Amino acid sequence: MAVCAGMTLYAQDSSEAFISRYDALVKRVGYSGVGVETLLDRWEKAFPDDPDMLIARFNYYLEKSASTRVVAKSQDRFLGAKPVIVLKDTLGADVNYFEETFYEDSLFALASSAIDRAVKACPDRLDLRFAKITSLIAYEKESPDMATAALSALIDYDGTSHPAWKFGDEAADADDFKSGIQEYCASLYAIGSPSSLESFRALSEKMLKYDPKNTMFLSNIGTYYFIARKDNKNARKYYDKVLKLDPSDYTAIKNSVLMARRENNVKLEKKYLPMLAQHGADDAEKLAAQARLQALNTKKK
Repeated sequence: MAVCAGMTLYAQDSSEAFISRYDALVKRVGYSGVGVETLLDRWEKAFPDDPDMLIARFNYYLEKSASTRVVAKSQDRFLGAKPVIVLKDTLGADVNYFEETFYEDSLFALASSAIDRAVKACPDRLDLRFAKITSLIAYEKESPDMATAALSALIDYDGTSHPAWKFGDEAADADDFKSGIQEYCASLYAIGSPSSLESFRALSEKMLKYDPKNTMFLSNIGTYYFIARKDNKNARKYYDKVLKLDPSDYTAIKNSVLMARRENNVKLEKKYLPMLAQHGADDAEKLAAQARLQALNTKKK
Protein backbone atom coordinates (compact mmCIF):
# COMPACT_ATOMS: atom_id res chain seq x y z
CA MET A 1 0.00 0.00 0.00
CA ALA A 2 2.86 2.38 0.82
CA VAL A 3 4.46 1.71 -2.57
CA CYS A 4 1.17 2.33 -4.35
CA ALA A 5 0.62 5.53 -2.40
CA GLY A 6 4.09 6.73 -3.39
CA MET A 7 3.44 5.97 -7.06
CA THR A 8 0.14 7.85 -6.93
CA LEU A 9 1.82 10.86 -5.36
CA TYR A 10 4.56 10.77 -8.03
CA ALA A 11 2.00 10.55 -10.82
CA GLN A 12 0.24 13.62 -9.49
CA ASP A 13 3.44 15.67 -9.22
CA SER A 14 3.22 19.00 -11.00
CA SER A 15 5.88 20.68 -13.09
CA GLU A 16 6.04 23.40 -10.44
CA ALA A 17 6.83 20.79 -7.77
CA PHE A 18 9.76 19.51 -9.84
CA ILE A 19 11.00 23.06 -10.36
CA SER A 20 10.87 23.70 -6.63
CA ARG A 21 12.81 20.51 -5.84
CA TYR A 22 15.31 21.21 -8.59
CA ASP A 23 15.97 24.78 -7.43
CA ALA A 24 16.50 23.61 -3.85
CA LEU A 25 18.85 20.82 -4.95
CA VAL A 26 20.90 23.01 -7.30
CA LYS A 27 21.31 25.56 -4.54
CA ARG A 28 23.01 22.85 -2.46
CA VAL A 29 25.02 20.88 -5.04
CA GLY A 30 25.20 22.92 -8.26
CA TYR A 31 23.87 22.18 -11.74
CA SER A 32 25.56 18.77 -12.05
CA GLY A 33 25.93 17.69 -8.43
CA VAL A 34 24.84 14.46 -6.77
CA GLY A 35 21.16 13.70 -7.23
CA VAL A 36 20.51 16.18 -10.05
CA GLU A 37 20.49 13.62 -12.86
CA THR A 38 18.11 11.33 -10.95
CA LEU A 39 15.70 14.20 -10.41
CA LEU A 40 15.95 15.21 -14.07
CA ASP A 41 15.19 11.64 -15.18
CA ARG A 42 12.04 11.60 -13.04
CA TRP A 43 11.04 15.06 -14.23
CA GLU A 44 11.49 14.09 -17.89
CA LYS A 45 9.47 10.89 -17.43
CA ALA A 46 6.58 12.90 -16.00
CA PHE A 47 6.87 15.94 -18.30
CA PRO A 48 9.02 15.05 -21.34
CA ASP A 49 8.48 18.37 -23.15
CA ASP A 50 8.70 20.73 -20.18
CA PRO A 51 10.95 23.66 -21.27
CA ASP A 52 12.16 24.16 -17.69
CA MET A 53 13.26 20.52 -17.55
CA LEU A 54 15.09 20.96 -20.86
CA ILE A 55 16.87 24.05 -19.58
CA ALA A 56 17.87 22.09 -16.48
CA ARG A 57 19.17 19.30 -18.74
CA PHE A 58 21.16 21.88 -20.70
CA ASN A 59 22.74 23.28 -17.54
CA TYR A 60 23.48 19.79 -16.25
CA TYR A 61 25.29 18.58 -19.37
CA LEU A 62 27.06 21.90 -19.97
CA GLU A 63 28.54 21.97 -16.48
CA LYS A 64 29.29 18.25 -16.60
CA SER A 65 31.17 18.63 -19.88
CA ALA A 66 33.43 21.46 -18.68
CA SER A 67 36.85 21.18 -17.09
CA THR A 68 39.42 23.90 -16.47
CA ARG A 69 43.19 23.70 -16.80
CA VAL A 70 46.07 26.15 -16.74
CA VAL A 71 47.92 25.99 -20.07
CA ALA A 72 50.96 27.71 -21.59
CA LYS A 73 50.41 29.88 -24.68
CA SER A 74 52.65 32.06 -26.78
CA GLN A 75 50.34 35.10 -26.93
CA ASP A 76 50.12 37.90 -24.37
CA ARG A 77 46.33 37.60 -24.09
CA PHE A 78 43.90 34.73 -24.55
CA LEU A 79 40.16 35.27 -25.05
CA GLY A 80 40.73 38.86 -24.02
CA ALA A 81 42.30 37.93 -20.67
CA LYS A 82 45.79 38.42 -19.31
CA PRO A 83 47.76 35.35 -18.15
CA VAL A 84 47.07 34.08 -14.65
CA ILE A 85 50.81 33.62 -14.16
CA VAL A 86 54.02 34.34 -16.09
CA LEU A 87 57.05 32.09 -15.56
CA LYS A 88 60.51 31.92 -17.12
CA ASP A 89 61.71 29.08 -19.34
CA THR A 90 65.24 27.68 -19.26
CA LEU A 91 66.45 30.49 -21.50
CA GLY A 92 64.90 33.18 -19.33
CA ALA A 93 62.05 34.00 -21.73
CA ASP A 94 58.57 34.66 -20.38
CA VAL A 95 56.03 31.85 -20.64
CA ASN A 96 52.39 32.91 -20.28
CA TYR A 97 49.93 30.59 -18.55
CA PHE A 98 46.19 31.03 -19.00
CA GLU A 99 43.18 29.38 -17.39
CA GLU A 100 41.27 27.62 -20.17
CA THR A 101 37.97 25.73 -20.07
CA PHE A 102 37.64 22.59 -22.17
CA TYR A 103 34.41 20.78 -23.07
CA GLU A 104 33.87 17.06 -23.57
CA ASP A 105 32.28 16.84 -27.01
CA SER A 106 29.64 14.18 -26.36
CA LEU A 107 28.32 15.88 -23.24
CA PHE A 108 28.35 19.29 -24.92
CA ALA A 109 26.31 17.78 -27.77
CA LEU A 110 23.71 16.58 -25.24
CA ALA A 111 23.57 20.07 -23.74
CA SER A 112 23.06 21.57 -27.21
CA SER A 113 20.31 19.07 -28.00
CA ALA A 114 18.45 19.95 -24.81
CA ILE A 115 18.57 23.71 -25.39
CA ASP A 116 17.57 23.23 -29.04
CA ARG A 117 14.46 21.34 -27.91
CA ALA A 118 13.67 24.13 -25.44
CA VAL A 119 14.03 26.78 -28.17
CA LYS A 120 11.77 24.78 -30.47
CA ALA A 121 9.14 24.62 -27.74
CA CYS A 122 9.45 28.34 -26.92
CA PRO A 123 10.83 30.09 -30.04
CA ASP A 124 10.26 33.61 -28.73
CA ARG A 125 12.14 33.16 -25.45
CA LEU A 126 15.23 35.27 -25.97
CA ASP A 127 16.91 33.94 -22.83
CA LEU A 128 16.98 30.44 -24.34
CA ARG A 129 18.44 31.72 -27.61
CA PHE A 130 21.11 33.61 -25.73
CA ALA A 131 21.91 30.60 -23.51
CA LYS A 132 22.65 28.51 -26.61
CA ILE A 133 24.85 31.21 -28.17
CA THR A 134 26.76 31.87 -24.95
CA SER A 135 27.59 28.18 -24.70
CA LEU A 136 28.80 28.13 -28.32
CA ILE A 137 31.11 31.09 -27.77
CA ALA A 138 32.60 29.38 -24.71
CA TYR A 139 33.00 26.11 -26.63
CA GLU A 140 34.50 27.55 -29.83
CA LYS A 141 36.80 30.11 -28.15
CA GLU A 142 38.94 31.86 -30.79
CA SER A 143 37.05 30.40 -33.78
CA PRO A 144 33.37 31.25 -33.12
CA ASP A 145 31.95 29.98 -36.41
CA MET A 146 28.83 28.25 -35.04
CA ALA A 147 28.14 31.10 -32.63
CA THR A 148 28.40 33.62 -35.47
CA ALA A 149 26.05 31.59 -37.67
CA ALA A 150 23.55 31.31 -34.81
CA LEU A 151 23.68 35.05 -34.12
CA SER A 152 23.35 35.90 -37.80
CA ALA A 153 20.28 33.66 -38.12
CA LEU A 154 18.81 35.18 -34.97
CA ILE A 155 19.27 38.71 -36.32
CA ASP A 156 17.48 37.72 -39.52
CA TYR A 157 14.67 36.11 -37.53
CA ASP A 158 14.25 39.28 -35.48
CA GLY A 159 14.45 41.53 -38.52
CA THR A 160 11.94 39.60 -40.64
CA SER A 161 9.54 38.01 -38.14
CA HIS A 162 9.58 40.70 -35.43
CA PRO A 163 8.84 38.28 -32.58
CA ALA A 164 7.49 39.44 -29.24
CA TRP A 165 10.62 38.47 -27.30
CA LYS A 166 10.37 37.27 -23.72
CA PHE A 167 12.77 36.51 -20.90
CA GLY A 168 11.13 33.60 -19.15
CA ASP A 169 7.52 34.66 -18.67
CA GLU A 170 8.31 38.39 -18.80
CA ALA A 171 8.08 40.52 -21.94
CA ALA A 172 11.45 41.86 -23.08
CA ASP A 173 12.03 45.61 -23.29
CA ALA A 174 12.14 47.24 -26.71
CA ASP A 175 15.94 47.49 -26.80
CA ASP A 176 16.80 44.17 -25.12
CA PHE A 177 17.48 42.39 -28.40
CA LYS A 178 19.83 45.06 -29.76
CA SER A 179 21.58 45.39 -26.41
CA GLY A 180 22.06 41.62 -26.24
CA ILE A 181 23.55 41.47 -29.74
CA GLN A 182 25.86 44.35 -28.89
CA GLU A 183 27.06 42.47 -25.79
CA TYR A 184 27.93 39.51 -28.00
CA CYS A 185 29.73 41.84 -30.42
CA ALA A 186 31.71 43.22 -27.48
CA SER A 187 32.59 39.69 -26.36
CA LEU A 188 33.79 38.76 -29.85
CA TYR A 189 35.84 41.94 -30.02
CA ALA A 190 37.39 41.20 -26.63
CA ILE A 191 38.42 37.70 -27.74
CA GLY A 192 40.59 39.50 -30.26
CA SER A 193 41.38 36.65 -32.67
CA PRO A 194 41.25 37.28 -36.45
CA SER A 195 38.16 35.07 -36.67
CA SER A 196 36.34 36.73 -33.79
CA LEU A 197 37.09 40.22 -35.13
CA GLU A 198 35.63 39.23 -38.50
CA SER A 199 32.53 37.97 -36.67
CA PHE A 200 32.37 41.29 -34.80
CA ARG A 201 32.33 43.10 -38.16
CA ALA A 202 29.91 40.74 -39.93
CA LEU A 203 27.33 40.79 -37.14
CA SER A 204 27.51 44.58 -36.80
CA GLU A 205 26.94 44.90 -40.54
CA LYS A 206 24.03 42.46 -40.33
CA MET A 207 22.41 44.61 -37.62
CA LEU A 208 22.89 47.72 -39.76
CA LYS A 209 21.03 45.99 -42.59
CA TYR A 210 17.89 46.23 -40.44
CA ASP A 211 18.75 49.41 -38.53
CA PRO A 212 21.07 51.56 -40.71
CA LYS A 213 21.30 54.48 -38.28
CA ASN A 214 22.10 52.51 -35.13
CA THR A 215 25.14 54.28 -33.68
CA MET A 216 26.28 51.25 -31.64
CA PHE A 217 26.84 49.14 -34.71
CA LEU A 218 28.14 51.99 -36.88
CA SER A 219 30.71 52.62 -34.16
CA ASN A 220 31.58 48.92 -34.15
CA ILE A 221 32.46 49.07 -37.85
CA GLY A 222 34.60 52.13 -37.23
CA THR A 223 36.41 50.30 -34.45
CA TYR A 224 36.92 47.26 -36.69
CA TYR A 225 38.66 49.36 -39.34
CA PHE A 226 40.63 51.30 -36.73
CA ILE A 227 41.87 48.33 -34.69
CA ALA A 228 41.71 45.22 -36.89
CA ARG A 229 42.48 46.72 -40.28
CA LYS A 230 44.42 49.85 -39.23
CA ASP A 231 42.46 51.65 -41.92
CA ASN A 232 42.02 55.14 -40.51
CA LYS A 233 40.25 56.48 -43.59
CA ASN A 234 37.36 54.02 -43.39
CA ALA A 235 37.31 54.14 -39.59
CA ARG A 236 36.92 57.91 -39.65
CA LYS A 237 34.13 57.64 -42.22
CA TYR A 238 32.09 55.47 -39.84
CA TYR A 239 32.93 57.48 -36.73
CA ASP A 240 31.86 60.69 -38.50
CA LYS A 241 28.54 59.03 -39.37
CA VAL A 242 28.11 58.20 -35.69
CA LEU A 243 28.94 61.74 -34.57
CA LYS A 244 26.51 63.20 -37.08
CA LEU A 245 23.76 61.12 -35.48
CA ASP A 246 25.02 61.45 -31.91
CA PRO A 247 27.63 64.16 -31.25
CA SER A 248 28.15 62.81 -27.71
CA ASP A 249 29.23 59.27 -28.67
CA TYR A 250 32.34 58.72 -26.54
CA THR A 251 33.91 55.84 -28.50
CA ALA A 252 33.72 57.71 -31.79
CA ILE A 253 35.14 60.88 -30.25
CA LYS A 254 37.96 59.18 -28.34
CA ASN A 255 39.12 57.03 -31.24
CA SER A 256 38.92 59.96 -33.66
CA VAL A 257 41.26 61.90 -31.39
CA LEU A 258 43.62 58.93 -31.17
CA MET A 259 43.66 58.54 -34.96
CA ALA A 260 44.45 62.21 -35.45
CA ARG A 261 47.34 62.02 -32.98
CA ARG A 262 48.80 58.90 -34.59
CA GLU A 263 48.69 60.64 -37.96
CA ASN A 264 50.15 63.84 -36.49
CA ASN A 265 47.15 65.57 -38.03
CA VAL A 266 46.76 68.66 -35.86
CA LYS A 267 43.83 70.00 -37.88
CA LEU A 268 41.79 66.85 -37.26
CA GLU A 269 42.83 66.63 -33.63
CA LYS A 270 41.61 70.17 -33.07
CA LYS A 271 38.32 69.19 -34.71
CA TYR A 272 37.64 66.38 -32.22
CA LEU A 273 39.27 67.71 -29.04
CA PRO A 274 36.38 70.12 -28.21
CA MET A 275 34.03 67.12 -28.34
CA LEU A 276 36.27 65.18 -25.97
CA ALA A 277 36.48 68.19 -23.67
CA GLN A 278 32.67 68.15 -23.48
CA HIS A 279 31.94 64.41 -23.50
CA GLY A 280 35.04 62.82 -21.98
CA ALA A 281 34.75 59.83 -19.68
CA ASP A 282 35.49 61.90 -16.57
CA ASP A 283 36.57 65.36 -15.45
CA ALA A 284 40.26 64.47 -15.71
CA GLU A 285 39.92 63.50 -19.37
CA LYS A 286 37.85 66.59 -20.13
CA LEU A 287 40.45 68.87 -18.54
CA ALA A 288 43.27 67.08 -20.35
CA ALA A 289 41.48 67.58 -23.68
CA GLN A 290 41.00 71.28 -22.93
CA ALA A 291 44.67 71.64 -22.03
CA ARG A 292 45.78 69.82 -25.16
CA LEU A 293 43.55 72.00 -27.34
CA GLN A 294 44.88 75.14 -25.69
CA ALA A 295 48.46 73.98 -26.20
CA LEU A 296 47.85 73.32 -29.90
CA ASN A 297 46.26 76.73 -30.38
CA THR A 298 49.09 78.46 -28.51
CA LYS A 299 51.73 76.58 -30.50
CA LYS A 300 50.21 77.77 -33.75
CA LYS A 301 50.40 81.37 -32.61
